[in-house]
Amino acid sequence: MKASLPRRLAAEALGTTLLLAMIIGSGIMGERLAGGNAAITLLANSFATGCGLAVLILVLGPVSGAHFNPVVSLVATLDRELPRRDLAPYVAVQIVAAFVGVTVAHFMFADPLFSASVKVRAGPAQWFSEAVATFGLLVVILGCTRQKIAATPYAVAAYITAAYWFTASTSFANPAVTLARSASNTFAGIRPDDVAAFVLAQLVGALAAMGAMRWLLPRSDARAT
Repeated sequence: MKASLPRRLAAEALGTTLLLAMIIGSGIMGERLAGGNAAITLLANSFATGCGLAVLILVLGPVSGAHFNPVVSLVATLDRELPRRDLAPYVAVQIVAAFVGVTVAHFMFADPLFSASVKVRAGPAQWFSEAVATFGLLVVILGCTRQKIAATPYAVAAYITAAYWFTASTSFANPAVTLARSASNTFAGIRPDDVAAFVLAQLVGALAAMGAMRWLLPRSDARAT
């Protein structure tokens, strides 16, 4: 990475803040306009998040790698793409920025800046869904980046949009996002009591994806491609 650490951290902060504003804000807007139709709300939420994520990765990817996600940074560190000394600052900035993004969305819609969510997301099906969602996300990211696929931002965004619909948990797939969404009692929220299990499932899914991709697409094969 060519950018200095402060610039990379600023890019991670900006991207994560805007990502959470998109997730929470589109959920609020969708819920207010859908007239109680949860499918339309989810459609609005997933479409806005996917479109916004593609733009953020395109703009900020060249600066910081556009992780916006602690498990992405963790896998990048284990893969020696991110220096170990940079992992803690990346994760800290992502978590803080995620909460800032929540306040941005809430302020835009005249909601309390923080409000503990009461939305229950618990049980084996939800936990398994988060593991699957995160596994798929890391497979897409690792597969694209190792093969230097130019359309990586669109592939990641398309996967997240799809995962909103094919997973029971609506694909959080991001510990920073999960923590911050517990402070939003809106459509996109998650009850604070359910956060720890989600984060654990995300870690399991991410590490499983890393192992799978090391076998499916070793670095030597990726370089040859």
